[in-house]
Amino acid sequence: MTGRVAAVNLGRVTEAEWAGDASGRSGIDKRPVDAPVAFRVDGVVGDFIGERAHHGGEDQAVYAYAEEDAAWWTTELGRDIRPGGFGENLTTYAVDVTGAVIGEQWQVGSALLQVTKPRTPCTTFAGFWGVPDLIKRFTVRALPGAYLRVLREGEVGPGDPVEVVDRPAHGVTIGEVFRATSLEPELLPRLLDAEDLPESIREKARRRLGR
Repeated sequence: MTGRVAAVNLGRVTEAEWAGDASGRSGIDKRPVDAPVAFRVDGVVGDFIGERAHHGGEDQAVYAYAEEDAAWWTTELGRDIRPGGFGENLTTYAVDVTGAVIGEQWQVGSALLQVTKPRTPCTTFAGFWGVPDLIKRFTVRALPGAYLRVLREGEVGPGDPVEVVDRPAHGVTIGEVFRATSLEPELLPRLLDAEDLPESIREKARRRLGR
């Protein structure tokens, strides 16, 4: 089955006490749009980002989450979670986001994207959902979604196919990186094989391994 974009979502300004920005503003509340959106190296045009110290930037230009993984949370929490509810720019369908290899390249619309790292849950995420223990539950579930770089700028719209056009041979996945840096430190040596993983994560792995 060919993967596709189920929705493209843009963040709007949300002011709340749980927002991570010092100004009390967050862009986690993302909503689907009908028309194609420009994906640039520094992010998605029209997407509000509140706390730029931890969100956005070239290694986190786009955040993708799988519709199938969201469906599990809908059942778990007993409530509907609309596209964008995870703070994702791309809601995907029939794309193995957790199994995506670090450095893997996706052709989506006219843009070329590259998988960089998993998302780390934060207090803003838990506050937005109103689930105090969400960080722990999200970590245990280990379906974090993936951040992506924009290698070639272009436009992406709902319904566009998601085609994997390159996949590194090292095989280190989004799921492995997430588990290695959270609950399964025995996986840390694998992270050193993934050259396209942001250097900050590779350096953290080296320190924890004493290298």
